[in-house]
Amino acid sequence: MSLWARFRGGVHPDAHKTTAQCATKPLPRPERVVLPLRQHVGAPCQPLVKKGDEVALGQPVGDTDAPVAAPVHASVSGKVAAVEPRLSPSGRMEQAVVIEAAPEDTPWVGLPAGLGWDLDPELLDPAFIRDRVRQAGLVGMGGAGFPAAVKLSPKPGSEPDVVILNGAECEPSITSDHRLMLEQPERVVLGLRLFMRATGARRGIIGIEANKPDAAARLSQLVAGDPSIAVEVLPVRYPQGAEKMLVWALLRRAVPVGAIPLDMGVVVQNVATAAAAATALAEGRPLTDRIVTVSGRVQSPGNWRVPLGTSFVDLVRSAGGLTGSLARVIAGGPMMGMAQADLDVPVTKTTGSVILLGPEDLDETPAGPCIRCGRCVSACPMGLLPAQLCAAALNSDWAAAERFHVRACMECGSCSYVCPARRPIVQSIRLAKFELGRRARQGRG
Repeated sequence: MSLWARFRGGVHPDAHKTTAQCATKPLPRPERVVLPLRQHVGAPCQPLVKKGDEVALGQPVGDTDAPVAAPVHASVSGKVAAVEPRLSPSGRMEQAVVIEAAPEDTPWVGLPAGLGWDLDPELLDPAFIRDRVRQAGLVGMGGAGFPAAVKLSPKPGSEPDVVILNGAECEPSITSDHRLMLEQPERVVLGLRLFMRATGARRGIIGIEANKPDAAARLSQLVAGDPSIAVEVLPVRYPQGAEKMLVWALLRRAVPVGAIPLDMGVVVQNVATAAAAATALAEGRPLTDRIVTVSGRVQSPGNWRVPLGTSFVDLVRSAGGLTGSLARVIAGGPMMGMAQADLDVPVTKTTGSVILLGPEDLDETPAGPCIRCGRCVSACPMGLLPAQLCAAALNSDWAAAERFHVRACMECGSCSYVCPARRPIVQSIRLAKFELGRRARQGRG
């Protein structure tokens, strides 16, 4: 382990990786799927189907010509029951395609031909790889949801020299990437090599936190003898998996505020995105399912291979049902995930985990006044002043929030985690960002 591979700030929440040894199981095929037409950062897709249409597995049901977007594909064969707004895990109502599943899946006849698992990335044209990645609807599957093909398309003169695969999985409770690296390591490595070829990068690094030694060992075996790829074991520290933290820890390259890793010659992709890219090129299959960790107050916590669009209700049923009263449902991790108002929301491309909490799991201590202890400042990996940002937002002082660089916050939640007064720091920062964005759209200062 590289002990120097650290970043400033961060915290050590309890890992709760209780499902790490639970092998991935296929989820029973759902009777209905709901596919939001925006499962990515960028413009929403427009529907390509209408109510009553018959669709096949892998058929595109939504797409757009917008440069920052990714198409959406049918995750089951069946009949389109509706194209209408539905609640998504983001908390927004999104236009969605609702499909009633047929008794059996039939692959779409328009799927591109697979190249086979013995394909050599060095023999492929980079533009061909990027096009296939885009056709397959790949996005950042670690939660960010940025269209993968856009990351693989650097501007002339800014070609990256390194591709980093993020296998840190630093959020508590989530083990979907861990299981993927153990169960499909060949796909992860092939995906990395495809990304290197697509971008022209000559180096590849897989970053894994030290609490996953089995995954690190398995991947290290696969890349042994290849000097262009390294597996780096990182100290366990949240948010190690954040792009800017990962780039600093592995390369000592600081990504300035307002910049992205690509500006520093680095492309960062999630290990699940890499495995999905390998599947898209080798088999011609688009992104129609993913591994999801289900943990917390369920009878049988574990990891499942889930068709996209499957309701959280079906996940809970497959995990044996609830084991008590339910107080909160979180899509994603407990630090950066989104609390859900309803269990009847669909799994999307970025849903790596569903956590079900009971009343005894929650700390309902009321927020108190800031005691100026400075813990949030020490914990902030971006070097911000979270207490000042919180105060500015709560006082509607948007100019002060801007002055204290609120847009630089990545909302990792480290500040809220360490705050002894239980101040709503992250929520306040999100409010400030929303208000500043709204005012900018309206042309107000």
